[in-house]
Amino acid sequence: MSTIPDDQLVRPGGSGWTSEHLLGLEDLSSEEITAILDQAAEFKACSLENNTKLDLLSGTVVANLFFEPSTRTRTSFSLAAKRLSADTIDFTASGSSLSKGETFIDTARNIEAMGASLVVMRHKSPGAPHLLARRVGAAVLNAGDGTHEHPTQALLDLFTIREKRGSFEGLTVTLVGDILHSRVARSNIWGLKKLGARVIVCGPSTLIPPRIEELGVEVSHRLDDVLAETDCINLLRIQFERQRGAFFPSIREYTHFFGMNSQRLKAARDDVMILAPGPINRGVELTPEVADGPHSVILDQVTNGLAVRMACLYLLHERKKTGVGQ
Repeated sequence: MSTIPDDQLVRPGGSGWTSEHLLGLEDLSSEEITAILDQAAEFKACSLENNTKLDLLSGTVVANLFFEPSTRTRTSFSLAAKRLSADTIDFTASGSSLSKGETFIDTARNIEAMGASLVVMRHKSPGAPHLLARRVGAAVLNAGDGTHEHPTQALLDLFTIREKRGSFEGLTVTLVGDILHSRVARSNIWGLKKLGARVIVCGPSTLIPPRIEELGVEVSHRLDDVLAETDCINLLRIQFERQRGAFFPSIREYTHFFGMNSQRLKAARDDVMILAPGPINRGVELTPEVADGPHSVILDQVTNGLAVRMACLYLLHERKKTGVGQ
């Protein structure tokens, strides 16, 4: 088991980190976001040096409460906690006492009574982690709440862009697809704008929220119109499971107008970055040759997600341990 040198740790309270919980990027300052990204960079550097097991959360219990199906995010958080030497409790709603009438707050309180001081929560209802944060003593980390926010996905997107480009100043980032139902889009918008990027949202008019320009973004309904001015394209997954109506005539038509393919790649900038939060729908949001091509950083996003979630868990743990902000 390795330890990370003190000079590679971002110290809460002295580096812009002031939040008791991590519920969304809307509530964070640019300094707080940068503090998380800086710590993630240090953890990734340790991993590259084969320091994959750190004792920073030894004796700490992290509870992963997933009231909505997830594989990638839940696995990433579980591995992140274990890399920091934490003990984990993994909870999924299927087969649980929720079916017997227990509320998610009851479940969280019971798990907290087992010693959990960090709670990672995913829930289908927007605002559920905020409610939980007011009802338990543990630090709460939002792993996705309905169509509201998904802060760690946005943070790993931001980390990947910063890692490749160095800065957000002067960058144009286009979020393409189902903006209306996407918690990833909302978190990305907050983070990108706070760090200085220009943000364009692009998709069918039926999948663009009304008055979204009030968040400081630009709107386009034609991907072809913005390709030449875009540095990073984030292709959001169509949220079939959250849609309750026919927002476009067919998958084929959506792909025709908004899918990233080799022809559109030729019309884009030579150094364009292609991002996509998994799991991707191959042949819908992007074609296989784009997903697996040299412009794609999709696998980098997965790798970076582990470092980002380690950083979030560590920083929240340090705040709780030191009592900063309480």
